[in-house]
Parts: sequence; structure tokens; C-alpha cells
Amino acid sequence: MREVDRLTTERYAVPSLLLMETAARMVASALAARFNHQLADRRALVLCGRGNNGGDGAALARQLWLAGAHAHIVLFGQLAETRGDARTNFEIVRRLAGTKPNDGETTAALSFRECATATEWAAEFTNGDYDVIVDALFGTGLTRPLAGLFQQVVRDLENVPAQCAEARPLIVSLDLPSGLDADSAALIGDTVRADLTVTFTAPKPTNVLPPAAHCNGQLVIADIGSPAALLAETGAQLFLTDAGDARTWLKQTRYAPDSYKSTHGHALIIAGSRHMTGAPVLTCAAAMRAGAGLVTVATPVSAHAAVAARIMPEVMTATLAETGRGAVNAEALAEAQRLSVRADVVALGPGLTADDEGTRRFVRAVVEQRSTPLVIDADGLNALAPWPTELQGTSALPLILTPHIGEMRRLLGRDEKDALTDRVQAAREFAITHKLILVLKGAR
Repeated sequence: MREVDRLTTERYAVPSLLLMETAARMVASALAARFNHQLADRRALVLCGRGNNGGDGAALARQLWLAGAHAHIVLFGQLAETRGDARTNFEIVRRLAGTKPNDGETTAALSFRECATATEWAAEFTNGDYDVIVDALFGTGLTRPLAGLFQQVVRDLENVPAQCAEARPLIVSLDLPSGLDADSAALIGDTVRADLTVTFTAPKPTNVLPPAAHCNGQLVIADIGSPAALLAETGAQLFLTDAGDARTWLKQTRYAPDSYKSTHGHALIIAGSRHMTGAPVLTCAAAMRAGAGLVTVATPVSAHAAVAARIMPEVMTATLAETGRGAVNAEALAEAQRLSVRADVVALGPGLTADDEGTRRFVRAVVEQRSTPLVIDADGLNALAPWPTELQGTSALPLILTPHIGEMRRLLGRDEKDALTDRVQAAREFAITHKLILVLKGAR
């Protein structure tokens, strides 16, 4: 994102000060929306670091003041220690402090203080009730835990209700909550817990990936004027699925006037066992709701009646040989292969159980001898854990794995207590190493 900002200025001649001003205006707009577009007489405490994030905060304070709000700016450090665009905005608010906007009838006030010690901060923090507290302390440059005065400020913000006689103020972070490393999903130390975060141009990994993303509150992505072409050039390898992606997929898969069952594909689901009959029922319903034209579910003999009684009437059924404990047996491979000939895709695993050696041999054989794309879930994954290095997907016969975090640990051969903090890296490395598609399930 820093590179995008730089190129916006260098290549397109958009002054960086204008980007900062636009960012402030977009945050003011987001705040106005939260307050029913009534900012007049609102009271805002704007906490600024010495860098560009603080400069954004100073520009925002001026925007709020022009809208009729009372804005009190606290700069942590000395104005003489600031530089560049941030220095410009701090100079502006320092000189405007104590004056009124153009409307002579407004009571809007703008004030500016420097704060260098915990004692000075305590006096500022306890000297008024606020509707909004703006966190403009640190942006994308932070990589280590907060310490000293900044750590104290963040901890005090956690106790805001005790400091305010009226309702708890709205806590708003600019770009990302201070205390987070922009590139990390992990919490690296004390962090602002915002109610609203306005991030600029595009979200950063920490805005998106839990647990760090839980500090955002509501996340608003604000376009501040960087051309989309610059984002496309960044070479980013992390993207969000958004409403537009879902809408495109729905359009591509919707039924047309001349549609019939086979034009929308045949899904074979190999799932279930004697004591786990709900999983195949749910999987069949999911396949039908996703738009499959035909669905066949193959279950062990002892699970068939319970599954058939609860599935949608459109779903076809088949039985597979089973072990003495009611789980699919390796002897069922020939029947599974016969059913696969008619299918466009196979889902393998929900409710199979993975305790029986015969079931594990069956799963391994289905994967190795597949003739369609194959989705492996739940006990299909557990039956193959840790994942055999020789099992590889191909472009013609892709493997799609859908583990939750516990199953992912088992696939990796990790201890159950392994936090697996960098899920993106774990998913990426596993997918690349084994040439497959991995959907690592979680809050995102």
C-alpha cells in the first residue's frame, strides 16, 4: 500500500497531501453516517502519532470542525518532531486552534495540544466527555509491540466507559487499529479495539485475518484516489472474495430457459456410516442448493435407509459394501468407480469415519484412481492424515481439500495444540507443495 501511495504521486501527479485530505474526508463521511449525518456539536478527541497516520487524524479533526463539531487534537510528541505532509496538517490545526469556521453562528471549537508524558496524557484524557475518540496513532509502519506512553494510551482506551459520564464514545481507527502489524493476522501486543475502522484504498491483511481483524469493529474501505491499475500491478497474492464474485458465479451457473438436469452437472457424494447419517443428508442438500442438476449419494448399506428417508426427493441413492462397524469397506471400490463414470464431480468424506483400516484403504484408492475432480472433506481428510506426499492433484483431475483448523493440523502432522497462527502461509504452502486446491475454513 505504501508503494501504491508513492506511485499515485509519482506517476499520476496526485499530491500526497491531497491523498491525506481525501482520506480525512472519507473518514468524516463514515462518521457522519454513524451519527445520522449530524456532526454539529459532536465532541471528538483525536489522538495523533507523529507520522502520516497522525497527519490523517489532524486533517480529519479539521473536517469535523468545519462540519460543526468540537475537535480536540492531542499530538503525542512535539510538532517540531513531525515532518512532511503530517507536519503541514499539524501546522494548519495549530494555527486554526481557537478560531471558528466560516459560519459565524457555529459553536464549533478546534484545539491542539502536545503531549509527551503520562501525566499530561492523564490530564487530557480525564478532561471531558466525548462522542468520538479517533485513533490516529500508528498506521502501516508498526511491526513491534507498543510500549511506554502509547501502550498506556491504548490500555486507557479499553477503560473508556469509566472515564465518561455519558454514553461510551465511538472509537474510530484510521487505516488499522493502532498496535497491529499491517501484514500479520496475529496480535503483537496491546491493540486499540475499535468500533469503526476506515482503511484506505484496500484492506491490509490485519484488517481481514482473525484474530487481528476482530479489532476493527465495522470495517469501511475508502477509495482515496489511487488508480485501480496500481493495485493490479502490486503482485499481491492475497485477495478477498466479495459480493461481485458471488454475483458473477450465480450468473454463470443460473438456470436458463433451455436448461435440463444434465446441463448443470452430476455430483456423486460418497459419505456417511451407520451412526453418522446426517452428514450425507446435509451434503446432498448443499449440492442441490449450489445448482447441481443431478445428485447421487452412495452410503454404506446400514446407513442407506436413514439417509434415503431424509434427503430431498430429487437425490438418487446407491449402497456400498461396509465393514462390521457400518463404515464403507475397501471392497466398495468397484461400485464407487462404476458410479463415478456417470459423475462430473465427486465429494468424498462427510460422516465416513476414519477409524477402520478398510475405510482408509477405500479413501486412498478413490483418490488415487479418480476419474473426475474430487472434493475431500471431514473423515475423507482424516483417513489420509498426515497427507501422503505422493498424492498430488493435476489440472485435469484436481483435488479440492476443505479442512477446518483441526483437520489442517492433522494433514500437516502437527500437534493438536499448534496454534497455526499464519493460516494463509500454511494453506498456500500446502496447496503449492501438493498441487491442489485448499479451502482452509475459519471465520473468513
